[in-house]
Amino acid sequence: MVKPGYYAGTPAVRAPRHYRFLRKRFLSKRGYTIPFAAALFAAGLFAQAPPSPDVLILNDGEKLVGQFVKAAGGSLTFKSDALGAVTVDWSRVKELQSSHRVAVIPKNVTLRLPRDASKATRGVVAMTDQKLQVPGGQTVPLTDVGYIVDDTEFQKAEEHKDGLLHDWKGALTGGAALVEATENSRTFNAAVNLVQQVPGEDWLATRYRTTLNFNAVYGKQTQPGAPEVMTSIEHFDAERDYYFNPRWFGFGQAALDHNFAQGLNLEQNYGGGVGWIAVKSPGEELDLKASASYVRQDLAGVPGLNLAGATFGETFNRKLAHGMLISQDLSLVEPVNQPSDYTAAGSLRFTMPVYKRLSLTAGTVDNLLNDPPPGFKKNSFQFTTGVSYTLK
Repeated sequence: MVKPGYYAGTPAVRAPRHYRFLRKRFLSKRGYTIPFAAALFAAGLFAQAPPSPDVLILNDGEKLVGQFVKAAGGSLTFKSDALGAVTVDWSRVKELQSSHRVAVIPKNVTLRLPRDASKATRGVVAMTDQKLQVPGGQTVPLTDVGYIVDDTEFQKAEEHKDGLLHDWKGALTGGAALVEATENSRTFNAAVNLVQQVPGEDWLATRYRTTLNFNAVYGKQTQPGAPEVMTSIEHFDAERDYYFNPRWFGFGQAALDHNFAQGLNLEQNYGGGVGWIAVKSPGEELDLKASASYVRQDLAGVPGLNLAGATFGETFNRKLAHGMLISQDLSLVEPVNQPSDYTAAGSLRFTMPVYKRLSLTAGTVDNLLNDPPPGFKKNSFQFTTGVSYTLK
C-alpha cells in the first residue's frame, strides 16, 4: 500500500508539495479525477450548445425564425428555417432579435481595412421602432446605417491577402441551334465573363478591378446547289481599373474584334483613360469612361488602317428581384486622323437564375463599322440565348 503523498513503485520518496496539493484537490482515493472530469464534461456541453436562433417580426405580425445574414441598401437578408433566404425591406420590419455578432457600418462611409476598422461598430445588435440598438447602449436610426455584415466575414476581410488568382467571379455561357432538312445549319455561341474586384466586398472601398470578356458566334449554312454561308464573330476585351477614390478611377484596356459578316479580319484597340462611377448602390452601378486609343484595322481586300483617337464607354448593371440581372454596355471609337472610320458597339444581356448556379441568358450585340470594305454592310446584329454557369 502506498502512503499518501509518496510515489508508487519507488522507495519511500516523498512527492513534491505541488503534486500532493493536486492529488488532494482533484483525485479521489481510487485515483479518479472526478471533479475535474465533471468540469470538463460540463464545459464541453456548454461549448457545443448552438446559439439561440434569431427572430424577425414583421409589421403584420408574421414571425420568422432562423439567422440574420446581412443588411444593405434599406433591406435585410434573413435565412428562415421554413422559407430559406428572404430579402425584406426594413420598413416592413417591426422587430429583430439576434444573438450573433455583427459589424455595423454607417451610411456613406467606405472602409479601407485594416486602417478604418474602428469606424464600424461590432457586437450583438437588435432592432425595434426602426432604430438599431448597438453595443454601448446607443441607438442608431436605420436611415443612418449603410451595411450590417457578419462579424466573422468582417474579420476575414481584415486578414485577407490579395492574390492574382483570388476573388474571381463570373460566368460561362453556351448555346447551340441545329437544323437538318433541305437546308442544313449549325450555329454555336459561347461567352466567358470574368471580374476580379479587390477587395470583393461591396461595403469596402475598391482598390482595383480586372475584367476579362470573350464571346463568339460561329455558324454554317449549307444547301444543295447554293454556296456555303458562314458566320464568324469573335470579341475579346480586358481592362484593369485603379481607384483614386470611391467615384474616380484610372484604367488601361485592350480589345480584339473579328467579324466575317462585315469584312473585318481583325481590329485591335489599345488605350488608357479615366472613369467615373455616376451611380452606385447595392442594386445598380453606372460607369462612364473616356480614353485615348490606338486602333489597328485589318479589312478584307483593302489596306490596313492605323487610327488614333478617343474611346468613350458606358457600362450599366442592375440587379432585379429573385437574382435576375441586366447588363448593358456601349462604346464609341472616334479617330482624329480619319473621322469617317469610327466604330461603335452596344450590348444588352439578361440573366435569370433557374437552379443553383445555372441561369438562362438572352442577349443582343450590335456592331457598327462605318466604313466597311466594298460589298459589306455597316451594321451587324446578333441575338443569342444560352445556359450560364456561375463560377462564384
